Amino acid sequence: MGGGAVRDWLATADGASPWPQARVLVAGLGTSGFAAADGLLELGADVQVVDASDSATNAERATLLETLGAHVRLGAGSTDRLPADVDLVVTSPGWRPSTPLLRQAAAAGVPVWGEVELAWRLSGPAKRVPWLAVTGTNGKTTTVQMLESMLRAAGLRTGAFGNVGRPLMEAVLDPEPYDVLAVELSSFQLHWSHSLQMHSAAVLNLQPDHLEWYADADDPMAAYRRDKALVYERVTHSCVYNVADRATEQMVEEADVTEGARAIGFTLGTPAPSMIGVVDDLIVDRAFVAQRRDSALELAKLSDVTPFAPHNVANALAAAALARSFGVPAAAVAEGLRTLTPGEHRIQTVLERDGVRWVDDSKATNPHAAGASLSAFESVVWVAGGQAKGTTFDDLVTRHAGRLRGAVLLGVDRAVVAGALRRHAPDVPVIEVPGTHTGVMEDVVRAAAGLARPGDVVLLAPGCASLDMWPGYGARGDAFAAAARSLAPPGPAGE
Repeated sequence: MGGGAVRDWLATADGASPWPQARVLVAGLGTSGFAAADGLLELGADVQVVDASDSATNAERATLLETLGAHVRLGAGSTDRLPADVDLVVTSPGWRPSTPLLRQAAAAGVPVWGEVELAWRLSGPAKRVPWLAVTGTNGKTTTVQMLESMLRAAGLRTGAFGNVGRPLMEAVLDPEPYDVLAVELSSFQLHWSHSLQMHSAAVLNLQPDHLEWYADADDPMAAYRRDKALVYERVTHSCVYNVADRATEQMVEEADVTEGARAIGFTLGTPAPSMIGVVDDLIVDRAFVAQRRDSALELAKLSDVTPFAPHNVANALAAAALARSFGVPAAAVAEGLRTLTPGEHRIQTVLERDGVRWVDDSKATNPHAAGASLSAFESVVWVAGGQAKGTTFDDLVTRHAGRLRGAVLLGVDRAVVAGALRRHAPDVPVIEVPGTHTGVMEDVVRAAAGLARPGDVVLLAPGCASLDMWPGYGARGDAFAAAARSLAPPGPAGE
């Protein structure tokens, strides 16, 4: 089969054949790139891999792939040009469409997929299992973990894959078939996906984030929204939306879904028919029950949701809607919530001392997430800052100024947060801590301790990414926790 025929097949077909005739370039050697290259080699494809980074991790991965027959090029210049005679590019989700190599592929008519699209195509109609997908600006990972726990409680073989950290290629190539997959999808992954057909999908919320990735678009926010909305395309069963976020419902209204697919809302209020919501202290289902006006089914208690905060209850509602769309019984929804161990750095209490609670929500990497975290507490010393990613903090500060005891700011874009505080909360004490070395967190914690009073929460909810100072939000949260725990205990009176 010639190159043109291979491209024709790639444009239309599912399944494994004729991968031995395909020449594939994998762009990026991160977790998803390594999984894509490894899987393609297993199928017999001719695989080239490029990555501008020649880090120790990439060098180790390159050695493994070369042993299996791949051609790997690392370092400066390796990603400048599209090699000749490539039939397909599988790109890292972080590569922007304006990247020169991807522009060259588009100009040459070479299809560009992400690892998610590759996994979907490889699964093929004959052996494909249902995917239950979650996207949105905030709460994706927590919701997918809740969903996975509910599915397991129902006795199903499942797993959490995608942006949660496990490549979907692992699931597709697993010799033991799954019953259903819980899939977290970022806007980047959706951008590079073209034929996904979810059983059910949820968009949790839509707020500005990652706008720097869309900087080349005429309207970056509109481009971000379009990519998020792709999760609803071709859905076969349920499109789950957030009643409190009209944009998510509009996405459902605009989507080209399979005939018979339903719109299912989730709400922190009393649910109408075709919704899941809250009545008193219960999570109740009025969507997947007999459609009588007074019909509702108890799924779980609010006390089953840990950590308890309004936005985490919303995550549980969305997870319950997806689980119920797949027929999970009510008892399994409650058990899944009760038995789930929450991930670290998500509203995690790391210390309580002298009436002050220290909470690590380093996962709050954009203003919307930080605002959701702030809403869970009455009186807060707010620790914020980092890489703002083109976002603003004016709405957040306006909404939450009344609960701020003070703010301690760090990171490369701390001035963005400081400006919003000056404009909208001029009476709130603000301490800016300069420096871009990780030891700055100790100074931040000491400053926060000086502002805090008994009954306050010192909350790390940065509203920004962490890569200006740390390798990830987890390392930032660990630094905060370690610095808080190292605070010298108070001495005797008079000292």
